[in-house]
Amino acid sequence: MLVQFTLKNFLSFKNEATLDMTAISAYKEHEYNLMETPGGDKLVKVAAIYGANASGKSNLRTAMEVFQKIILESFHNVRRQEEQAIYKYYFPFEFHDQKENTEFEIVVITDVAEYRYGFEYNPQEIVSEWFYQRKNSTKRLSVLFERSGTKIEFGAMLRKECDIYKNQIPAETLVLSFFNKLRLKTEVFTNVFQEIFKTWVSTTDTFEKTHFLEQYLPETIDRDKKSLLKFLSAIDSGIKDIYYETDGKKIKLYTVHKKDEKIYPIHLHRESEGTAKSIAIFIWVKKAILAGSSMFVDELNTKLHPLLLKFIIDLFYERNSKAQLIYTTHDTTLLNKKFFRRDQIWFVQKEKDGCSRLEALSDFKVRSDASFEKDYLAGVYGAIPRLKAFEIVEEE
Repeated sequence: MLVQFTLKNFLSFKNEATLDMTAISAYKEHEYNLMETPGGDKLVKVAAIYGANASGKSNLRTAMEVFQKIILESFHNVRRQEEQAIYKYYFPFEFHDQKENTEFEIVVITDVAEYRYGFEYNPQEIVSEWFYQRKNSTKRLSVLFERSGTKIEFGAMLRKECDIYKNQIPAETLVLSFFNKLRLKTEVFTNVFQEIFKTWVSTTDTFEKTHFLEQYLPETIDRDKKSLLKFLSAIDSGIKDIYYETDGKKIKLYTVHKKDEKIYPIHLHRESEGTAKSIAIFIWVKKAILAGSSMFVDELNTKLHPLLLKFIIDLFYERNSKAQLIYTTHDTTLLNKKFFRRDQIWFVQKEKDGCSRLEALSDFKVRSDASFEKDYLAGVYGAIPRLKAFEIVEEE
């Protein structure tokens, strides 16, 4: 489960910003929007991030993607003599004469413990790296390792097994990436590595690409067609059946409509873009819910009716689900206390100096009778476009 994600000096985020999925205990509304962690705390299942165009909200998703890519590639680059991951993925705040280090940190929780892992880097080296564990049963905090430059100090839990390798870790390689590739008695590196990658990062375009459906839909039809058709019926798509045909390596996807007792097969590409996207999202959401994973999607609402977006969000509120959804959006239709708690809504504001700032609705004093959408559009929470008068005139 994802608890927190923090970034600093990445793209438009010069200062530290933290997206926190921890539920605020003082809020009693929408208890079904929450899930309990193995440690007894509660997390929100869904977080919506609002902001103006170019405010930087998409950079949050990009930050998570880059964080994962560096973890995935920093060890591979050493062996393959490729461009270093920390060089390739160094995107600091640009409007500053002095380029500073970038920082990422994540907090995840498993059945065993809560883990805090992060690193600081520049194009030349991993400046610092840290890894802590808090057991769910005892709440005791342990240092797994701390790194400063090439100096690595392991905690008591890992020292005996890992000390012999620490001088083999290059300055540009993460300790987590290095030990994830070794066969050790301890499984903590592999477990946390896998937990970090249980957050699936994508843009809305992912669900609109033809090859996505061609790759995943046939498997869904073979294994879970009944559930898919139930979903398509629930969203009033008019689709009565769905199937595919193979012609060599080419896959043809078809939907079936019924009118006046007659059957009409239609190539899926002739369905509306919203319908095709809904099918793709259903596939991914179902996988996420079954795996207990998190989805971090940019502009999820694009080409979806607000009620359909709400329908998809509600899938994450299934009682036994441990899946989470984080999405950025401009659509304020669901910005309503009927659907969301205050700790589920976030805003990204672009300051005059070009810096993005992340704030939760819970950071503001909100009246009990407040309309979230109305106040947001009125500028109470910021994170809206600063529009100026503009007139179209014919040039002389």
